[in-house]
Amino acid sequence: MPPLLVAILFAILLWRTDMHAVHDAFLQISYGPVLTALAIVQLQVILSAIRWRFTAQRLGQTIGLAEAIREYYVASLLNQSLPGGMGGDAIRAWRTRVEGKGGWKLPAKGILYERLSGQAAFLVIVIIGLPLWPVLISGSAPISLGWGAVALCAIGLAAGAGLWWLAHHSTNPILRQIRQDASEVFLRRQAWLVQLGLSVVVVAAYIAVFMISSQAIGAGLPIQAALTIIPLCLLSMLIPVGLGGWGTREAAAMALWPLTGFTAADGFAASLLYGFLSLVGSAPGLVILGLEAIGARRRPG
Repeated sequence: MPPLLVAILFAILLWRTDMHAVHDAFLQISYGPVLTALAIVQLQVILSAIRWRFTAQRLGQTIGLAEAIREYYVASLLNQSLPGGMGGDAIRAWRTRVEGKGGWKLPAKGILYERLSGQAAFLVIVIIGLPLWPVLISGSAPISLGWGAVALCAIGLAAGAGLWWLAHHSTNPILRQIRQDASEVFLRRQAWLVQLGLSVVVVAAYIAVFMISSQAIGAGLPIQAALTIIPLCLLSMLIPVGLGGWGTREAAAMALWPLTGFTAADGFAASLLYGFLSLVGSAPGLVILGLEAIGARRRPG
């Protein structure tokens, strides 16, 4: 069903997009921005893997650095190729499972907290960017998008505060375990410094690739966009209706790029290029899977 939804969504987007303008935008792309963005994607994957390894160690699972990077490349590739955008994370938990019954639960917990660290950094970026919306937009309709960003931040902060209160005041053993795990991963022994530092750089890498993608197609965004429309566009990828954010990201870009004086076609083209660069940047995951398949065929039995 999700692939069908993606096809329908893309059909609607193509119908509403000036494809001649998209074609002209892609003709402007040069090798320099593409290679720079691909290099940033490698940094993004490697630092994300280091963050995951750190988080897993705090929860009691030891993962080698090479293994963490290898598995993160595989998961990144699959997250962009499977329905829901989290299929790669589920496979990462299974591939790094430990011995014994329920051996996937500890890896799954580490992955959950690692992803939560990244989303918290996105929320911080969105909050920092709230004062910049008036500089970026004008008129009642666009301002509603700014209020939408405020509402998104408020909901996220309220949900986090509610969960934190429950974990500290509830006698439920599950919630108490969540409190202990969260404290170990994010607070104790200056863990917050590591989590914040890695997550901010990773989020900055995501934003930089999108900014470069838009610049490459001839729609150089103002610096305010890095803290306003691009984080919202990236957050739209969390909507679980398609394959790794494809479709929802393009729809968000088409709605948001006109706020900066560019066209919906520019947003569509920039988002497509961003998705392509992210997918190609995670191509080492395909090489890893291919080598594993070859090795499995060569083993007897």
